[in-house]
Amino acid sequence: MPSRPDFRIGTHDVAAGTRATIDLPVSVLSDHTPVTMSAHVVHGKRAGPTLFVSAAIHGDEIIGVEIVRRLLRSPALARLRGTLLTVPIVNTYGFMSHSRYLPDRRDLNRCFPGSTQGSLAARLAHIFMTEIVKRSDVGIDLHSAAINRTNLPQIRISPAHPRTMELAEAFGAPLILTSKTREGSLRHTAQEAGVDVLLYEAGEGLRFDEFAIRAGVSGILRVMRQLEMISTKTVQPTRTAPMKSRSSVWMRAPAGGLMRSYKTIGDQISAGDVLGVISDPFGEIEIELIAEQSGLIIGRTNLPVVNEGDGLFHIARLSSKADAESTLEDMASELDAEPIFDEDEII
Repeated sequence: MPSRPDFRIGTHDVAAGTRATIDLPVSVLSDHTPVTMSAHVVHGKRAGPTLFVSAAIHGDEIIGVEIVRRLLRSPALARLRGTLLTVPIVNTYGFMSHSRYLPDRRDLNRCFPGSTQGSLAARLAHIFMTEIVKRSDVGIDLHSAAINRTNLPQIRISPAHPRTMELAEAFGAPLILTSKTREGSLRHTAQEAGVDVLLYEAGEGLRFDEFAIRAGVSGILRVMRQLEMISTKTVQPTRTAPMKSRSSVWMRAPAGGLMRSYKTIGDQISAGDVLGVISDPFGEIEIELIAEQSGLIIGRTNLPVVNEGDGLFHIARLSSKADAESTLEDMASELDAEPIFDEDEII
């Protein structure tokens, strides 16, 4: 039986049955410091699909970096079929400066597919598309909310793509949100290139969240199980069906002031519920924040100081009757029982 070919990335070859970290040159800083995009390749001995897992496209969204770190320590990768490409830090510039953006103030996730002759963001996007996305069959892109916001763990997929729904269900996040892609985003551009991408949103910028991290690691391994990249004995499928939504809306601040929140992510609400109150600093004016629709809070601001128009609560309309409290409790219990986590992991 002929041996499996090496996996070529950049100017490097990774032999079947081995793994390596490859530094892909990006640019040189003004002080002559070289900048690279580092990818870790796990190239299995046996043939199978190629999956990419990326994080920190927005430099302040560090939760995905920790998810990738734990993923690469999983014993399940020892007998991998196919190839796993991981890029824990796509936006090195933003990661080092604790910023969402690149030095040119561009949002990398609005610059795909990029180009070799464009802005810094365009060039970085082009490298990622060429070296990672176009070499893959499926991708999982890891995100969190921006600084001072937090998100309930959720998978976002494109409409009218049955395969991504199957993979999203296998992932087993508390919620699957079907949403349109934005032009210039990684998910939109990868889809046009024929690569299905799951977008995982969880936690807060510049913060770790243990439940969100565990849900991310376990979810990726379940997707790999679904793709037959790892043994079915290694990771068990989720026993709890995710909640599903096809639309969501932000409740925005009707006025500036100090907000006291009564609800948080994971809370199931009904139309007419009071989600919080905005007051002026003197306590003379108070405005109740009343929900206009029923749904599930999947994101919220963590800042009590708000300006008129700020997004306060992100509410998903559930496509069927669901018990959010039971779903979250059952998923947390499943994660606690998973044997893939070390006792001394960061909390």
